[in-house]
Amino acid sequence: MSKNETIKVALAQIAPVWFDREATLEKVIAYLEDAADKHCQLVTFGEAIVPGYPFWLDITNGAKFNCDKQKTIQAEYSKQAVQIERGDLNNLCNAAKENKISVYLGIIERPEDRTGHSLYCSFVYIDQKGIIQSVHRKLMPTYEERLSWSPGDGHGLRTHKLAAFTVGGLNCWENWMPLARAALYAQGEDLHVACWPGNLQNTVDLTPVMAKEGRSYILSVCGLMRPDDAKNCIPELDEVGNSAEPLLANGGSCIAAPDGGWLIEPQVGEEGLYTAELLHSKVREERQNFDPAGHYSRPDVTQLIVDRTRQSTVIFKD
Repeated sequence: MSKNETIKVALAQIAPVWFDREATLEKVIAYLEDAADKHCQLVTFGEAIVPGYPFWLDITNGAKFNCDKQKTIQAEYSKQAVQIERGDLNNLCNAAKENKISVYLGIIERPEDRTGHSLYCSFVYIDQKGIIQSVHRKLMPTYEERLSWSPGDGHGLRTHKLAAFTVGGLNCWENWMPLARAALYAQGEDLHVACWPGNLQNTVDLTPVMAKEGRSYILSVCGLMRPDDAKNCIPELDEVGNSAEPLLANGGSCIAAPDGGWLIEPQVGEEGLYTAELLHSKVREERQNFDPAGHYSRPDVTQLIVDRTRQSTVIFKD
């Protein structure tokens, strides 16, 4: 068996140090190093882990217009968001390079190319050389997320080679979007990373469905959030810290094989690093009878057009 045929991957199901970018990135690097020590070639993290998912919106009347409380929370959230251009991910990139491990990480991005103030839910892929290869901004924030996040674009709908595999990823409910999935299938994706803020009900049904549809390995990686994780932030977030819910995000990280069977069943309620070995021949076996963008497609009948330009409100011609 070729060594290139098998890779070892890790799901890092962690709670963020909520509203603290630097401390959360330190935690991410610690889990990366643990995954590397376990000889993994890829480590994955949940949606918006840095600096955390906006759980306050549902608890503190986030839709109240022109509210001082909501402005204060959003301003602090924006301050703690990631600016890649500023070098916020440099230490993580260096750790990926030193440990020769690829990373998929969910962040809240505050990009300079969109004024440096609006926020995007982004999924970042860093390769084993420590180079950021793609930043996918979530196409459509879900429901109350739109009170905090901006709609993204198609620039990050890209795949990457990892040993024998071709890996791609989507944020949360984007994984329900057939055309977004099809855009990755068409680029040869056979290892899909679905990142979630953390909820069993999101991963337990959809993960094996995507595996069967794509005839691919599906890694669903989730965050975790307890009310105690919201304490010691800013006073406006006290309601979140005092929530009666035992878990605001209960995890649910799991891996399905290309036939839809579980390699790792959903893991609920605990932080942890969960690893599995993936065998590329299992993809080829399942593609024998169904290949969604290959022999079972009909491009003469149906085609998808994908705009991968990075959107901007202005084009300067000097």
